[in-house]
Amino acid sequence: MAAKVKRRRRYDATGRQEAAQRRRAAIVEAATVLFVREGFSGATISRIAADAGVSEETVYKVFGNKVALVRAIRDKALAGDGPIHAERRSDRMQSTERDPGNTIRGWSVLAMEVAPRVAPVLLLVRQAAASDPELARLQEEMDAARLTRMTHNAQTLLKGGHLRPGMTLEAATDVLWTYSSPELYELLVLRRGWSVQRYGAFIADAMIAALLPLTTRPPRLSASRS
Repeated sequence: MAAKVKRRRRYDATGRQEAAQRRRAAIVEAATVLFVREGFSGATISRIAADAGVSEETVYKVFGNKVALVRAIRDKALAGDGPIHAERRSDRMQSTERDPGNTIRGWSVLAMEVAPRVAPVLLLVRQAAASDPELARLQEEMDAARLTRMTHNAQTLLKGGHLRPGMTLEAATDVLWTYSSPELYELLVLRRGWSVQRYGAFIADAMIAALLPLTTRPPRLSASRS
């Protein structure tokens, strides 16, 4: 009897955890749609809860406030597709790839996967930060996280001896920071109507041209103008 009770409790705990994960995912999905469509102020907790099929109390219990929801959306977007987080895939590539051109091309492939998900969130925060001190702090946090990541990527190129002569770690970081910016994605994809593939080819070619010695640069990618 004791063994049956123990098995039942383990099953019940697993079921509750799965249900909680489904509720969390539904809330994040509903919030993503509403934030992009209605803006930060227009997407109320009550509307998010209704669209997610949960109570307002559940949203507050899981996330606390809308700022935490935005952070959760950003984190999900940065993970990309599939079971392995995009940053972990980038780290794995950097540890095994010896050709710096291929490394940068790999970064552009990940950017094509992640940017359509994360750029609208970052742009939303930027817009709302102008009038909301809490969102302004969140923007600073997100900017700092992206800068840390780009510094890490620049260090990979520096330690491998791949940067062109005169290119410092700080300068390389600034190049990567610029070409990973949501503002560039907004200008080229959202406003100029570029395809994500053309955007990815452009940033790969631009980073290679800016960072690598001429003799190590691979052929440019052919990108459609669509």
